[in-house]
Amino acid sequence: MQPTIFHLAFPIADIARAKAFYADGLGCAIGRENANSLILNLGGHQLVAHLTYEPLTPQKGIYPRHFGLIFTDESDWEALRDRALKHDLKFHQSPKDRFAGTPLEHRTFFLEDPFHNLMEFKFYRHASAIFGESELTQIGDGNVPVPASS
Repeated sequence: MQPTIFHLAFPIADIARAKAFYADGLGCAIGRENANSLILNLGGHQLVAHLTYEPLTPQKGIYPRHFGLIFTDESDWEALRDRALKHDLKFHQSPKDRFAGTPLEHRTFFLEDPFHNLMEFKFYRHASAIFGESELTQIGDGNVPVPASS
């Protein structure tokens, strides 16, 4: 069986600015493009940036929507962090360690593209935390309040 590749489509307002952020800034390879869309390779996965004329507004925080990569080698995470700093990409959350000293310990940072799409990049100290450690309940930056049902 061949490896499965993830696909994600998201909105942008300008092809040239998307290329500057994703290709020049993050180092994504550019695939096909036309006047309305751009295909990007992010870590072997397909991103498709679609031009929209609807207003793009920032989220209030990192939830509920963001996407990104989990690195299996810490030096790759550090290299992308350093590249983002070198290219003055907008950090929505600076690099930090979460859940230090636990089986869920990981390094993370969030970037915000010019269209308010949020991206998270992680490295877990223990690979078992990526899909496992189900006896633990911590996820993300804490509990997100759930509205009371009416």
